[in-house]
Amino acid sequence: MISVVIIGNGNVGSHLYKAFLYADGVTATLINSRNLEKIPQADITIIAVTDDVIAKISSKVKNSFVVHTSGSVSINSLKNNTSKGVFYMLQTFSKNKNVDFSEIPFCLEADNDEDFLLLKKLAQSLGKKVYQIDSKQRKALHVAAVFVNNFTNHMYKIGYDVCTEHSVPFEILQPLINETAAKVATLLPEKAQTGPAIRNDKETIKNHLFLLNKNQQKIYTLITKSIQNGD
Repeated sequence: MISVVIIGNGNVGSHLYKAFLYADGVTATLINSRNLEKIPQADITIIAVTDDVIAKISSKVKNSFVVHTSGSVSINSLKNNTSKGVFYMLQTFSKNKNVDFSEIPFCLEADNDEDFLLLKKLAQSLGKKVYQIDSKQRKALHVAAVFVNNFTNHMYKIGYDVCTEHSVPFEILQPLINETAAKVATLLPEKAQTGPAIRNDKETIKNHLFLLNKNQQKIYTLITKSIQNGD
């Protein structure tokens, strides 16, 4: 049985705690990051808080093995005097949206092989996709994730705004969104690229720009040039 303490009851901590409640071979306790006076002993202490307070909180933890869940923070940012590691789940977490942990990639790092195997066992109690990723690789992965997730979602938001402005139901775009995401499972993104930019369809591009406001025009033009330049 692996005992786990999760510090932080935000999106990541809350989802992780709920998942561990149903995991075989794991007992979990969730505590608020502002209540660190009596942290229970555990095999693994998971700090699931915002990046800027990981160092401060970890410096107060005396447990034997402490990990954080950040994609962009180095393992060395942990300031505990015991073993350190990273338990990074590459997924977007929203408070009221259920997550299928069996499909989440777990990107793990630890000070030594024994701790890594313990983290791997913990990850496998929830999912099947486990990767050994060091801090430098994880930082690059996190940047890539911002492009494919956060920036892409902002494009959805712009698409929604354009639809709303012209009284078109945004739901019409849903099958296209699904197909575009599914394509990159079997095709390289470069090979999957379609649209007026890759075709250099100047007339269509001009017509599109005419429909957009100034900020949308800047984004459209920048991305069009990036596609055409193969950036």
